[in-house]
Order: sequence, then structure tokens, then C-alpha cells
Amino acid sequence: MAIHRRHLTAAAVGLSLASMLPGFAQAQKKIVLGFSQVGAESEWRTANTESIKLAAADAGIELKFSDAQQKQENQIKAIRSFIAQKVDVIAFSPVVESGWDNVLREAKAAKIPVVLTDRSVNSKDTSLYVTFMGSDFVEEGRKAGRWLVDKMKDQKGDVNIVELQGTVGSAPAIDRKKGFEEIIKADSKFKVIRSQTGDFTRAKGKEVMEAFLKADGKKINVLFAHNDDMAIGAIQAIEEAGMKPAKDITIISIDGVKGAFEAMMAGKLNVSVECSPLLGPQLMSAVKDIQAGKTPPKRILTKEGIFPMETAAAEFPKRKY
Repeated sequence: MAIHRRHLTAAAVGLSLASMLPGFAQAQKKIVLGFSQVGAESEWRTANTESIKLAAADAGIELKFSDAQQKQENQIKAIRSFIAQKVDVIAFSPVVESGWDNVLREAKAAKIPVVLTDRSVNSKDTSLYVTFMGSDFVEEGRKAGRWLVDKMKDQKGDVNIVELQGTVGSAPAIDRKKGFEEIIKADSKFKVIRSQTGDFTRAKGKEVMEAFLKADGKKINVLFAHNDDMAIGAIQAIEEAGMKPAKDITIISIDGVKGAFEAMMAGKLNVSVECSPLLGPQLMSAVKDIQAGKTPPKRILTKEGIFPMETAAAEFPKRKY
């Protein structure tokens, strides 16, 4: 039905003109972010999820959240679902490094930008994602190694180390191992006598440490755990074996969660290297920049420290995770 111009109110004319202005629709429409999380395998991951959910709400971004339960196939399904829903931006923390090219190409073909958070992917085509934000896992491994080398600098004889690795094929497991080995290889007295995955969980950390203790017992001088949750599980195993954690076996872990600080204050963990999970605000800022046509840096680093047990009591009240 034709509408005569004289029947339009001033407000309607204003609305009609405004709707033709560039960016008007975008200003009215909420940004939709599809996020696929690894799972809920640790205190760290729970804090990471909470940070993302809170930051999305604060930024006025609609969040479509999917928990992959530590399975890559679940993340690929979630990403495909986000593509089908035509979200504005996809972000995810990859369970493992490899095997993403096909689904990322699908996102690129759909013109949906992708942000990697916390963990990276092993792809030769870096155009498949806009930016990777998170920690330098290799540097975290180096920090752990440097602390150990300094602590044991006066020790004569071999230093026998057992290692609880993170999820096989995951970026933090690969990189933390690499950084740690890079530092300790300079001195031949440091020997990694056993290394096995504990899958970043307390239960598996305890189980694998029990096996290490049965096999090597008193020979073990140091435990290097790729995260605090595995270290906390291992502490239980050490105590159940009648040994004193942090005394009979020096324990180094990574993440800096509250549980690690509690263990340090109890004298059961020697040091935790920080890996901040509070990536939510940084992620929402990047999402807004991308939607505004800005290009964020290809690599966005988080700032982190290292906390020996002597500093735990003073630092604990400041911890947010």
C-alpha cells in the first residue's frame, strides 16, 4: 500500500533517515560472540569462564557459550554451530594445537573473525585467526626452571625430577615443558627421570604421582607440575606415601590459583608460576575493536609473576582466582 509523504510524522522521517545512515543498524544491534571453552578441568579454567561471562555482561555483548568437556570434536561442532548462527565474532580456547584448519577456513569463508584465547593453534595459515591473547607458556616453563636452578645451585649430585604434563597435544603442555627443559639442560645434574600426562586434573595428578612414587620413591627430588591442580593431587599422593611435600620433594607448579596459595601457606608447595585466567575484559575489548573495523595486535600478552611459598601469605588476600 502506498504511503503519501504528507502522512509521515517528523519522528518517522527522522527514523527513516537514521536507518539509512552507515553504522546505524550496527549501533542498534548487540554484538554476538560465540565462545567455545575447553571445559572445567581446573580452578584456573573455572575462573577463566567466570571472567569471560562477567566481562561480556559488563560490555553489553551477547555471549553464546559452549563447554567442550575437553574434547576437540565438541569444539569443532560448537564453532560450526556459531557459523550457522551467523555470530559476529568467534573466540575459543583450543583443547589441542592441531587439527583446526578446516573449521577455521569455514569461519573465514563466512567472514566471521576468530580470536584465540589462552591457547594457540598450530597452523601455517595465520590469516585464519585475527589475534591470539594469553600467556607466554614457554616463558612460564622458563620461570619454573630458573627458580629450580637457583634453589638447587649449591646441591651436589643429581637432582631427579618427575614431571606431570598437561593434556597431550595442548599448547601449555608442549610449551611449559619446552621452556623448563631449555633452562635445566644447561646443568647436567638436573635429570627428568619420569614424565607423564596428568591431564591438568587433580584426580589424574594424584594417580600419576602415586605411580611415580611406587616406581622411584625416595629417588625423587623434585616434582614439576604443569598446573596447580595436578600439583595439589600429587601432594595428596606424597602425603599418603608417608613423605612431606615441599620438604622431601620440592614442588613447582604453574597457574597461581587460590588453592596453590593455600598449599604454599600450609608449607606443602614451594612455588607457583602465575598464569592469569582473567582474560574476559581483554577479550571483550578486542571483540569491540574488531567490530569497529580496527585490527588488534596479532599477539596480546598477559602480565604475570612468580610466587614462592615465602610470599604466599602476603599475596593471598589480593588473589582474584
